[in-house]
Amino acid sequence: MTADQPRQPLKVYWQPGCSSCLKTKEFLIANDIEFESINVLEDERGFRELEALGLRLVPIVARGTDWANGAVFRDVARVAGFEWAGHRMLAPEAMVARIDRILEAAHRGAGQIPAAELDTLLPGRPRSYRQLAYHIFQIPDVFLDHVEHDAPYTYEALVSRLPPELETREDLLDYGERVRDRLNAWWAGAGRDTDFTRPGEVYYGDVSLHEVLERTAWHSGQHARQLMLTLETLGITPEDPLVDADFEGLPMPSNVWDNENSFS
Repeated sequence: MTADQPRQPLKVYWQPGCSSCLKTKEFLIANDIEFESINVLEDERGFRELEALGLRLVPIVARGTDWANGAVFRDVARVAGFEWAGHRMLAPEAMVARIDRILEAAHRGAGQIPAAELDTLLPGRPRSYRQLAYHIFQIPDVFLDHVEHDAPYTYEALVSRLPPELETREDLLDYGERVRDRLNAWWAGAGRDTDFTRPGEVYYGDVSLHEVLERTAWHSGQHARQLMLTLETLGITPEDPLVDADFEGLPMPSNVWDNENSFS
C-alpha cells in the first residue's frame, strides 16, 4: 500500500449478502464519507481493478493503489482519510455466549428450511440456502481450527464451499451441533486461559485475537439474521428467532441483507 492519493475517488468493492461488505459501506456512510460503490458481481470492471491491485477478495476500500481490507476499520479510515477512535469490545466470555446463542438459533433455523429449498440461491449471490446455513457454523469452526491447531486463517478457509460429506439436511444439522459443542468445550478448557491480546494472525489485517473473536461473533450473527430473513421470505416463522438483545455489544450492520439491494 502507498500513501493516500486524495485526488482519486474512494471506491468500495463488495458483493450482495457479504456481511463485511455491508458493514464497510455502513461504516463509511456513518462517517459522512462519499465513495463509489462497485458490486463486483454486476460490474466486471470491479474484478479487473481488484486484479490490478493483486487482489481477489472483497470487501476492499481503495483510493488509487492505496487499499485496505474492509474488515479492519482503522485501515479503512486511513485510506478514506479520517480518524477513527475504535469501539469498546465485549469481554471474550460474553462474545462466546453470543456465538453459542447464534449457533443454537441457526441450528433451529436450518432445520426449518424445506428440503426442496435447500439449494435455492440467494438473491444476487451464487450462494444457496444450504451454503448460507453451513457458513454460519463454518465461521466459528475456522476460528477454532486457528486457535486450537494453529491452522492458517485464510480467505479461502471461509469460502462457503460445501464439504462432500454434507449431503443431507441432517448432515448439515449434525455439523452445526458439532461446532457448537466444540466451541463450548474449547471455552470450558483452553479458551478461558487464552491471551486475546496477542496478534490474531489472519488474512485481513493486523488485528488482535480479541478482534478476531468479535468478528467471528458478529459475522456468524449477521448470516444468522439472513437465515431468519430467508425463512420469512418462504412464509415460515422462525422458531425462537434471534432478537436485538442477542447481539447486544456486537458491531452488527444496520441492514440484514444490503443497503443498496433488496432481498426480494
